[in-house]
Amino acid sequence: FPVTIGKCSILWTEKKYKDFIIETEFLMGDGVVDSGIFLRSENDQIQIGISGSLKRDLTASPYIPKKGYPVEAKVKDILKLKDWNTMKVKVVGKSYTVWLNGIEVMNYTSEKMVDEGPVGLQLHPGNEMSISYRNIRLAEL
Repeated sequence: FPVTIGKCSILWTEKKYKDFIIETEFLMGDGVVDSGIFLRSENDQIQIGISGSLKRDLTASPYIPKKGYPVEAKVKDILKLKDWNTMKVKVVGKSYTVWLNGIEVMNYTSEKMVDEGPVGLQLHPGNEMSISYRNIRLAEL
């Protein structure tokens, strides 16, 4: 069954993780979708949908508060706007890799990333939107 996140919230794991892989399917719904996957804290996020600051789709790109988007994933011909997408994120140490629909689209090393923490699914505050997640899988490495 799809997971629906409530208005302006983050769905966090109870467990803290060091090195891990998270894979999930997501379907962007109505409105200006601005969601993402938090990696060990709110400092490192993989964007899903429209960046609130840049006003364009930055799906699979890392967002770092006060730093913005240090690299941009190339997903234009991969992202399905009206269908289910699969995103996989592998986190090892301070580096992470993202695959969208089976294609590697981004690598990044975050100098200030914490060594351990929960994983979260975000629904950004201030937007009227919807997003669904299903088949969420998370494994320690």
